[in-house]
Amino acid sequence: MCGIAGWINLKGPGERKEADLERMTRTLARRGPDDEGLWTDRHAGLGHRRLAILDVRGGAQPMAAGPPGQPHAVLCYSGEVYNFRELRAELAGRGHVFRTRCDTEVVLNAYLEWGESFVERLNGMFAFALWDPRERRLLLVRDRLGIKPLYYARAGESVLFASEPKAVLAHPDFSARVDRQGLADLLGLVKTPGMTPFRDLFELPPGHVLAVDDNGSRLTRYWSLPVVPHEDDIADTVGRVRELLFDTVRQQLITDVPLCTLLSGGLDSSALTAIAAGVLDRSGDGPVRSFSVDFVGSAEHFRASDFRPERDNPYALRVVEHLGTAHRTIELPDEALAVDENRDAVLGAHDLPLTFGDVDTSLFLLFSAIRGESTVALSGESADEVFGGYSWFHDPRVVAAAEFPWLSTMQFVPAGMLTAEFREDTRFDEYRADSYRQAIGEVEHLPGEDAHDRRMREFGYLHLTRWLQVLLDRKDRLSMAAGLEVRVPFCDHRLVEYVYNIPWKIKTYDGREKSVLRGAAAGLLPDSVLNRKKSPYPTTGNIRYEQDLRRRVGLLLAENRSPALEIVDPGALRELLSRPAGYFDTQLRRNPLETALSLAQWYREQWNS
Repeated sequence: MCGIAGWINLKGPGERKEADLERMTRTLARRGPDDEGLWTDRHAGLGHRRLAILDVRGGAQPMAAGPPGQPHAVLCYSGEVYNFRELRAELAGRGHVFRTRCDTEVVLNAYLEWGESFVERLNGMFAFALWDPRERRLLLVRDRLGIKPLYYARAGESVLFASEPKAVLAHPDFSARVDRQGLADLLGLVKTPGMTPFRDLFELPPGHVLAVDDNGSRLTRYWSLPVVPHEDDIADTVGRVRELLFDTVRQQLITDVPLCTLLSGGLDSSALTAIAAGVLDRSGDGPVRSFSVDFVGSAEHFRASDFRPERDNPYALRVVEHLGTAHRTIELPDEALAVDENRDAVLGAHDLPLTFGDVDTSLFLLFSAIRGESTVALSGESADEVFGGYSWFHDPRVVAAAEFPWLSTMQFVPAGMLTAEFREDTRFDEYRADSYRQAIGEVEHLPGEDAHDRRMREFGYLHLTRWLQVLLDRKDRLSMAAGLEVRVPFCDHRLVEYVYNIPWKIKTYDGREKSVLRGAAAGLLPDSVLNRKKSPYPTTGNIRYEQDLRRRVGLLLAENRSPALEIVDPGALRELLSRPAGYFDTQLRRNPLETALSLAQWYREQWNS
């Protein structure tokens, strides 16, 4: 895992090109704490910050192929290609010679062998820039599900690119300006592919390649969710999912540095931990390391609710006992969640006024603590999107509603708390409705598919192409800010393609959520964990965090200078603050306050306003 940055200028070399490249690349130091590399020629500059995972000594980047001084291609690459060993063997059989053991060199040679179609052969999470001096062509490539981020922008005659917006913003020819429509997209939890709240800065959509050469630029989609008939019965479906999970985890355990699993005690992370434990034990590399998170005094402060009926850690410890993992529970003190340095680190990692408050801060602190003992972690992220695990998948009212389903439960800030000016300027309600219709219009259906299966396919599509992007971006930014690589086996495109086409009646064959995943994990876990209902990531219930949040928002309102108050209505914030102590006992209730503070800090740091 790494960070990449760079530019091309096909008209001629720009001034200060090496200095600009170095400035861009160094903003990504947290993503790659192990090494920095720069490469330039007359028309291109590629920068790389490395987090060494495979071939620690031999995998330095940017990496070039061809004669010294006249390379055929140069690559700066972020991510992992999990099938690199199979591809390497095939390429070696075609005459390619390898100097390293890393997947980067495999990607480079795959391009030389198969041209632009090479990306269809890659299985993994990746975002990379490949410069072909012979063709004067830059390729920007992003993985199918959008696990790894990649941004680009035009600045005069140059095209800039980077893993994070901060690196593009560091280039002197790019001026940061607010795109209010992009801001509405972000605050509305729409996540339109490609859009950002910075004007003229774009995110490369998942499953796409952007080619830039003397003929201009072209954006090409190389992958989309396939729509095919599902012909397996329940037993074969469960067996196929289990087979895919074992193969995926086996591939994603390959590393030259310490690896662990993130273990919450829920079905998703526990299943992955069980599979990883089995694979490592059979190879003699066990036991698997596992980490969970809890808050100091959580048993004392915890209050059961429909949203969070029980604590996670007791279940995580049952999995540890059952599997014999080398486990550590990271206990976070509540006061750490309110420390300015930690809150600032989270917003700095995002680059965007996007935060889930104490959930993001605690996740960053968890990753930072794990990084002291491990460099790679497996996460259960995306299982709910793939298998239909959220409660709203099973609520007839939400299923029937013509809006993004997560808005029934999760919003950064309710539309009614936005100022009338912002809502009118961005057509906030109409925009969100139009975006929903656009997303639904993208869905392909099988001929003769019954109405309910059609609707649940739409549900799956919305989650995999919109909501999942919010969560993957969050996981990437917070983990990479700690220098930790997080892998997400449930995002293996083979698994996603297969499960996407399973009819809903099979996905819920036992009348519960994630039936197929539960069936695939049968026999691997204690029954109490196997049959446990979904519980979201834990949040603090300590009243001191609420008191600090109220204090911060009160100061924001008293100063009354931030552009954030032109977006989030001050009167609505005051009304919230009038609620009795203890009202903000969940992340969902705290979201509007957290969003107002994030907006204010974003404006202050980006534009000193």
